[in-house]
Amino acid sequence: MATLAGELERPQKLIRWHYLWYVALALAVMIAAIVIGNVWFLNWVHVMSGILWTGIDLFMGFVIGPILRRVDMPVRTAVLTRLTPVTVFLLPTLSVLTATAGWFLAADLGLTRLPWPQLGWIAAALVLVTLMTIQGVGYLLPTSLRVCFELQKARPDGRKIGRMMSRFYYVVASQGIMQVAIVVVMARLATGV
Repeated sequence: MATLAGELERPQKLIRWHYLWYVALALAVMIAAIVIGNVWFLNWVHVMSGILWTGIDLFMGFVIGPILRRVDMPVRTAVLTRLTPVTVFLLPTLSVLTATAGWFLAADLGLTRLPWPQLGWIAAALVLVTLMTIQGVGYLLPTSLRVCFELQKARPDGRKIGRMMSRFYYVVASQGIMQVAIVVVMARLATGV
């Protein structure tokens, strides 16, 4: 435990800017799939990023969140110190990849030209992804950054971090619910509207 206390007392550089190379690579793969116009490749980008985004959201909201709310502050801080720097880059990237590839895929497959009520399934997917994007960019990303900056301080305010992360995991849980809803919509689209 002495090692843990020693690590927590040292300010750490938590925003790891070199992760932007991975973000750029992922965006380049998505752009290549769109430009090439290969429906299989575009579908693969959409499905893989969607699986990762959904899986991570559900795991964070329904497994990690409840666990972190019940552990001691030093343990919570140690987990957040390692988890937050990754999620700051990973989750926004996955959401952009999923939504953008999904839109281009729907357009390529002609799903955006369906008559009503079938078009309602596309509209539902668009509404859900818009809500998740607003939550992600408007609340989750700024909160993650605030937590990173607080954790970098010589003496992070554990209560402040606890308050931020408590609300954070409720928003992630709501995203998990919307993720399940969008999986229902996607399953409906995949089996034919």
